[in-house]
Amino acid sequence: MVKSRRVQVLLILVLLSFLLIHFLPCSNNAHMEEKPPPVHILILSSWRSGSSFTGQIFSQHPSVFYLMEPAWHVWVKMYQNSAQVLHMAVRDLVRSVFLCDMSVFDAYMSSQKKKSDLFQWETSRALCSPPACDSFSRSDIITAGNCKTICSKYPFSKVEEACKTYSHVAIKEVRFFDLKVLYPLLTDPSLNLKIIHLVRDPRAVFRSRENTMADLKRDSNIVVGSQKTKGEMGPYNTMQVICKSHVEIYKAGSQAAPSFLKDRYLLVRYEDIVRDPLARAAQMYRFAELHFTPKLQKWVHNITHGKGHGAQAFDIGSRDALRVSQAWRKTLPFQKIEKVQNVCKDAMDLLGYRLVQSEEEQKNMSLDLLFAQNFS
Repeated sequence: MVKSRRVQVLLILVLLSFLLIHFLPCSNNAHMEEKPPPVHILILSSWRSGSSFTGQIFSQHPSVFYLMEPAWHVWVKMYQNSAQVLHMAVRDLVRSVFLCDMSVFDAYMSSQKKKSDLFQWETSRALCSPPACDSFSRSDIITAGNCKTICSKYPFSKVEEACKTYSHVAIKEVRFFDLKVLYPLLTDPSLNLKIIHLVRDPRAVFRSRENTMADLKRDSNIVVGSQKTKGEMGPYNTMQVICKSHVEIYKAGSQAAPSFLKDRYLLVRYEDIVRDPLARAAQMYRFAELHFTPKLQKWVHNITHGKGHGAQAFDIGSRDALRVSQAWRKTLPFQKIEKVQNVCKDAMDLLGYRLVQSEEEQKNMSLDLLFAQNFS
């Protein structure tokens, strides 16, 4: 009887030992390997506002999968519609990209699509490094020119494969004109969305749009309708819609904002970035839960303190960023400045851009007076 009990106890001990050895380490490993949910970052802006450069601040980070204006494909395919009508299709595409479901592009691209068919794909460091391209390291700072030359041959499937390996997914988009359209994404439990709302002095935007009018013609037609883009007032009609959208987005994001927007909306002015690039990049990285490495600090400094003029659309090479941001003050006739100030007055007042009253003031007003309000 005693022997039988001893045998039973030994069997129980052996069984417990087996369970401890084979199951507890597995559960511990599973716990250790569990990844935090991805962070989703939407850089929300308008054309010619410094958004391509701001997007690069995120694209060059080794933890970020970045795409530049993926909704370009929606607008190209459905150009007969207005921006408001296209809002839902744009939002659905953005949500799918955040979740690394790239099958959403099937509706807008050829079935034989390659990675290089994606709009401005070469501006994404993530699509220029493993697993999307084997020629560079994920920690490299990669220029679009080098990437385009070497990494264009890879299949489209690499876009989704790469996206799933990153802790952060960032999208730069200029095709939202109402923050409320994004509320379903902000309340979606499958997303951890943070919005960086990038604005720029409307006078600088207007001057830059003049230099790239042909590149923006289709987009302007979608924004205001082809009839309103014609004639002398055409460019001002487009600016009026853009400025109004910035006002509405800012009000929705910061004034009586819903509780789900708490700590998830950040307004950044391009002028503040170029005046103090390291401080503003650090601010945006903190907001996005990213570490600002010494390598990235050096890159941000160098790309904003070069000698380039930034005249080409989507050009994100090294330049004297502060000087370029103020070029409108020397090149834009005061008569045009007055018209821009008239159609964008509400946006300028709300976002801290002071009006200039004369040509002399245009040339001589200090930066501290032009942009006195601080949003840090």
